[in-house]
Amino acid sequence: MTLTKKDLRRLLSEYKIVVLIFVIAIIWAFFGTLTWDSDTGWSQFLTARNFSNLLRQMAITGMLASGMLFIIVAAEIDLSVGSLAGLLGGIAAVLDVWWGWPLYGTVAAVVVLGVGIGLMVGWIVAYVGIPSFIVTLGGQLAFRGAVLGITAGITIAPASAQLKFIGQGYLPGGIGDAMAVALFVLLAFLAFRSRAGRIKHNLPVSSMSMEIGKLAVIGAVIVGFVLTLNSYQGVPVPVLILLVILGIFTIVGDSTVFGRRIYAVGSNLEATRLSGVDVNMVKMLIWGLMGLMCAFAGLTTTARLAAGTPSAGFGSELDAIASCFIGGASMRGGIGTVIGALVGAVIMASLDNGMSMLGIDTFWQQITKGIILVLAVWLDIVSSGNQR
Repeated sequence: MTLTKKDLRRLLSEYKIVVLIFVIAIIWAFFGTLTWDSDTGWSQFLTARNFSNLLRQMAITGMLASGMLFIIVAAEIDLSVGSLAGLLGGIAAVLDVWWGWPLYGTVAAVVVLGVGIGLMVGWIVAYVGIPSFIVTLGGQLAFRGAVLGITAGITIAPASAQLKFIGQGYLPGGIGDAMAVALFVLLAFLAFRSRAGRIKHNLPVSSMSMEIGKLAVIGAVIVGFVLTLNSYQGVPVPVLILLVILGIFTIVGDSTVFGRRIYAVGSNLEATRLSGVDVNMVKMLIWGLMGLMCAFAGLTTTARLAAGTPSAGFGSELDAIASCFIGGASMRGGIGTVIGALVGAVIMASLDNGMSMLGIDTFWQQITKGIILVLAVWLDIVSSGNQR
């Protein structure tokens, strides 16, 4: 049986998450084979300790990708998130190490600054009318210069034990299990609610067996992750934070008026404006969410390193953007899911982790990720049927 272009488009559009999960399995099998240790009879890549490190590494990219997803869905782009996360992480280090602030004060200050800066960027894009590419490119330079000035170009260490727990701590097994069950129940509820809504409005839906099959695959992945992590030291705190973000942002995107407006803005800006929606306010609030994610990413980076460094967050915006596109977001806007962006972040982190374990030079890692980004955009074009 020949796979036609129409069949390929249907496969990629309806079952993209399942396809991506199989891609992750292939990547892990590939690196697992190449890192096989004949002395121990086990792969160095396929260990609970390495998966824990991989997910901890992925969590920071996932936080940025969660906010970036809404910006891309709204047909915009943000090139400054890595620099802003680095700036906010540097501020967290200054408050924690130099000024001796308590953890709640440091977290509150960084979150307020992140949201405030995000809203300011969004205001410039939405109300002043400067293209987001230019605004965020300028922000990238400005934020990177600011962190150099704030940290005086040096590493600020050591971070307090309370701050380090955010990036290095683990949850007891019972709490991790409860969070995994809650996440799966939430995703299942949202999936069936979305299905019921599409049926009510006479929109096409996949078969019930396929819907249950997709949920079964997602459930198996969640169970596998939790069992593997519990066999090491438990669920890392950054992964817990990311799971909470996943749950909240999924609800925002699928079940709120604000979320529907984000997708409407990206699908057809003028039609959404003419329908009475304040599209400028929607865009500004999206950047506020992005600033919040930068605050979380900056705090987690500083906590994970137990120090604030001037180079923190460098290049993170590219990983976040690539994660969104790999996860199914469209460069034309209006399409994408948070869970898809996080699956894309897992793919990016797996490639980084596996190639680092194999000792592959950094330049080859960058070349590989660049090729994958282009391939992801090509798949978006193929799945939409807009290929020239």
